[in-house]
Amino acid sequence: MIDERHEELAALYAFDLLEGAELSAFETALAGDADLRALVDSLRTTAADLAFAAPAAPAPSADLRARILNSAVPVEPAAGHVLPFAPPAWFGWAAAACFFFAAIFFAAKSFNVRGELQSAIESERVARLEAGTFKNLLEAERILSRGQLDHLASADRLIADLRNQADVAHLKIASLTSLAGNSPQARAIAVWNPDRQEGVLVVSKLPALAIDKDYQLWVIDPQYPIPVDGGVFTVDAATGDARVNFKPGKNVKAAQVFAVSLERKGGVPKAEGPMMLISN
Repeated sequence: MIDERHEELAALYAFDLLEGAELSAFETALAGDADLRALVDSLRTTAADLAFAAPAAPAPSADLRARILNSAVPVEPAAGHVLPFAPPAWFGWAAAACFFFAAIFFAAKSFNVRGELQSAIESERVARLEAGTFKNLLEAERILSRGQLDHLASADRLIADLRNQADVAHLKIASLTSLAGNSPQARAIAVWNPDRQEGVLVVSKLPALAIDKDYQLWVIDPQYPIPVDGGVFTVDAATGDARVNFKPGKNVKAAQVFAVSLERKGGVPKAEGPMMLISN
């Protein structure tokens, strides 16, 4: 995902306004980021279109030409003498007026170009957000359509929750599969919201728990040497189903893997029991 700073640099780069170290640093970032190159190409195309969008300057009227010619006073030069050019009195005021109106025109065009460029950047940002939203919804519905989760009531509610979240494009959706030989049909879906630092876990067909046991959710983030505790939960004794809202005990920057282990009642600071579920 392209951050706002790189979007601003991309806009300046598209108009050849970057110089020195800033230009070198941006071109290095550009070489390794396909999304950033696509944004720069789009902005260059937009800039080219804007250049041709300006209206043609109107031609001076015939009346103005006639008034200028009529204001000239003929002077007979002396023989062998060439008169120096003496501009009419109004010439200085006319030149000043031309410069004034030209400055206003180009200032207005510059303002319009900046506004249209910002609008183009915002449109591309919205398009990327909508694409991410659509991708996440498709992923959740694909998981459900393949029968990877049989707890249909919670699954339908999970999809409804996804559709109602404004920041759905930023969510991480993971499918957890069974590692336990006694419950190969166990499945789960984890939906993680990095902005809110919270998530939802929907579980199906986990074995019923002994009275002294709990299931414990773990979030694996590379910044921590051990998985982050996501809390304990139980399942319905008859169906093995559960829906759990979780919030890890530490700030998670990158939730790469989700896992569920079988632990003693109340949970543990570090996984001790067998892993029951894990995401790809």
